[in-house]
Amino acid sequence: MNTRLVLLGTGTPNACPDANGPSSAVVVGDRAYLVDFGPGVVRQASKAYFRGIDALRPDLLTTAFCTHLHTDHTAGYPDLIFTPWVLERPVPLKVFGPKGLNHMTSHILQAYETDIDFRIHGFEKANESGYKVDVTEIEKPGIIYEDDRVSVEAFPVSHGTLTCYGYKFVTDDRTIVITGDTAPLDLVAEKATGCDILLHEVEYAAGIACREPKWQKYHQEVHTLSTDLAWVAKKAQPKLLVTYHRIYHMNIQDNRINLPAEMAKRDEAILDEIRAAGYDGWVVNGQDLDVF
Repeated sequence: MNTRLVLLGTGTPNACPDANGPSSAVVVGDRAYLVDFGPGVVRQASKAYFRGIDALRPDLLTTAFCTHLHTDHTAGYPDLIFTPWVLERPVPLKVFGPKGLNHMTSHILQAYETDIDFRIHGFEKANESGYKVDVTEIEKPGIIYEDDRVSVEAFPVSHGTLTCYGYKFVTDDRTIVITGDTAPLDLVAEKATGCDILLHEVEYAAGIACREPKWQKYHQEVHTLSTDLAWVAKKAQPKLLVTYHRIYHMNIQDNRINLPAEMAKRDEAILDEIRAAGYDGWVVNGQDLDVF
């Protein structure tokens, strides 16, 4: 069965006009499995649906995995819970993620109690299941989900003091590894060894010098410089390395600059840094709505 990786959002906490919040979809035939739900997730899924990815029709979004609870990866969570329900999703959303996800979910549902009550008991008569969420908090690394299409393994990654997981999807025809936010790790290289696609965060190594020392320290401890990504990729040797959540170390919120041109220059520089650090495999910068 044909497996594809669809990038719904490739951005960061910055409100970039051309990159939605982090979210990806592993699509296996007519089913989609989301990883993270940053801002814009459901409308991005709708865009992908209208580009021919039938599994990403919003009312079909029923299974998702969360790497960690940072806002840029979860601010679209209410959207994912409620919008597909409004569009008549008939079953609860299944979500897997780190400790704290249950707490977040219960408070989102509490915040929208008025809306839920009106849609069920008011004029709309919406179904009584589609807004519910079946949360599984990951207790230990390993296989956390299996069905007849896919096996999903969670493994710990390093992103400061937050509990964070990467995910390895294995289907009949593909192995796809998605890191979420992480410092460079031997474990990522191990899990991604020989995989078809490694989707990995990255930051522009030359750009970090312009940041204050405290931010240089932070970024080097919790994210992956392009030069370090080359080291991970050399160990893993994926068939395709795709970067996302690219940290450019520039002011995204300045409309006096030609933002697309500046980002394009840094995108090319990131690829140059990866290659200069010794990785000669196939590597591309993922953009919103790319399909691999």
